[in-house]
Amino acid sequence: MTAFNVSPIRLPNFSRRIDAAESSAVREILKVTEKPEIISFAGGLPAPEFFPSAQMAEAFHHVVSTDGARALQYSTTEGHAPLREWIAQRMQAKGIRAEADNILVTSGSQQGLDLLAKVLINAGDKVLVERPTYLAAIQAFSLYEANFITVASDDEGMDVDDAERQLRENPDIKLIYLVANFQNPSGTTLGFERRQRLLQLASQYGVRILEDDPYGELRYRGELLPPIKSLDEDGIVIYLSTFSKTITPGLRVAWLVAEPKIYSKLVIAKQATDLHTNTVSQFAVHHYLTNNDADQHITKLRGVYGERCRVMLESLAQYFPTGVRWTKPEGGMFLWVELPSHLNTSQLLPAAISAKVAFVPGAPFFANERPQNFMRLNFSNQTPERIELGIKTLAEVIAQSELRNAA
Repeated sequence: MTAFNVSPIRLPNFSRRIDAAESSAVREILKVTEKPEIISFAGGLPAPEFFPSAQMAEAFHHVVSTDGARALQYSTTEGHAPLREWIAQRMQAKGIRAEADNILVTSGSQQGLDLLAKVLINAGDKVLVERPTYLAAIQAFSLYEANFITVASDDEGMDVDDAERQLRENPDIKLIYLVANFQNPSGTTLGFERRQRLLQLASQYGVRILEDDPYGELRYRGELLPPIKSLDEDGIVIYLSTFSKTITPGLRVAWLVAEPKIYSKLVIAKQATDLHTNTVSQFAVHHYLTNNDADQHITKLRGVYGERCRVMLESLAQYFPTGVRWTKPEGGMFLWVELPSHLNTSQLLPAAISAKVAFVPGAPFFANERPQNFMRLNFSNQTPERIELGIKTLAEVIAQSELRNAA
């Protein structure tokens, strides 16, 4: 038999982008916390018991049985025209100047983030974000090798004075990203005067704003504030929202509103990504919206989630030790806890899971520096009884950690 000298196969390296990317901390924690006995405050999960399952079953059945030839076929990249018309009317009701031709339906708002990063960001471009900010936005922008410029935030959202300083010191900032309503992870809301000033600064410095608004419909108390996009006269704000929090996340139907110049580029980017968002889901969402009282459903969610938020806040006040502070959201799905600086929430997490309660450590929500003494808590996915028990258990875990530190 002839012997062959076979050299090892040299496979090409991964791209620099993916080599530098980190897995989502939330997704990894959810793998551990799927067991029903664990009280999970980790994921940003809507309450499944309030999904409109029967109405969606009827919608899918109707769409497939009466219009299956279109609903199961390839479709346009921009999205199902009647759905885009419905969304445009919804946007107009919020004061946003939008027509169907400004609406791009995306496969979840996460795809919207990815498409915008693909269209706007070159390696090394600067993106201004809050400290902390949405973890998945950091992930999306990082894949395109963005350079993050961070600004402080407080109980009223982004510190616009700090944003102005950063814009002045970094005139090449390409994009401002924020969640103005009930921010993820902090739950804070940007006040009206700050919205006006941030928009003025963006116009002054020639920077686009990406306004991510997945939670805007979920206000439980306080004054309704207009979207930043509704104040935009120059077309510099891109608005992103989703049906994931008001109908169900499994549909993966979201949308963005953008001016024609950037909209056409986003359509090209989406064509190269997935051609179009799931057609039958778009048809079914439109059927649901036009044959059911969607606002009544949202009102019900506000009542349920508002009560769960109240119970979590009261439980924190009752059980958590002194020296701990937390935000008091007026809506959304999260609040943000700051522990004393000597505590490390990543180190607390295994003990909490052993005690059958879970949360997300705060460090991954910071784009640059990674303080270790924060945690994000979700209140939408647990009953009031389990929220109180989970907060009490978490307080005991923190107390035990303090005792070990003191020993």
